[in-house]
Amino acid sequence: MIRGLVIGLGVAAGIWLVLIVALLAAGRRTHAKELAALLPNLIRLFRGLVGDHRVPRRTKWLLLLGLAWVASPIDLVPEFIPILGPLDDAVMAALILRHIVRVAGRDVVEEHWRGEPVTLDRILAIMRAPPEGSGRPTS
Repeated sequence: MIRGLVIGLGVAAGIWLVLIVALLAAGRRTHAKELAALLPNLIRLFRGLVGDHRVPRRTKWLLLLGLAWVASPIDLVPEFIPILGPLDDAVMAALILRHIVRVAGRDVVEEHWRGEPVTLDRILAIMRAPPEGSGRPTS
C-alpha cells in the first residue's frame, strides 16, 4: 500500500516537473513559475481550510476525502497515461475547491491562498466559482 502510494506520488511529481521544464523551454517563465508553485500553494490552502472554523465540518471531511483520493495510487485513469492520468485527480480537487467556495465563500479561500492572486483567479474562473467578494451564497 505504502509502496504504491510512493510510486503514484513519484509519477505525479515527475509529470509535474516535465510540464514545468516544457514551459521553460517554450519561453513561458511566468507560467512555469505558477505551475511550480501550484502544488505547494494548494497544499497550504487545503491545510488552512481544514483548520478554518468558517468551513463546515462536512466540507472538511470532503476535503480530507479528496486529499486521500489524490494521494491514492488507485485511479480511474492510471497516472502513467500522459495528460489523462492526472486528470481525475485534478477534476476531484477542482470540484472540492468549488464546493468550498460555495459554502464558505470565496473570501475565505482567498484568505488562505499564498500564491499569486491571478493564479487563484484562473483556477476559480475555470471552475466558474462565484465572483470575487461574493462571500456566502444567499440561497
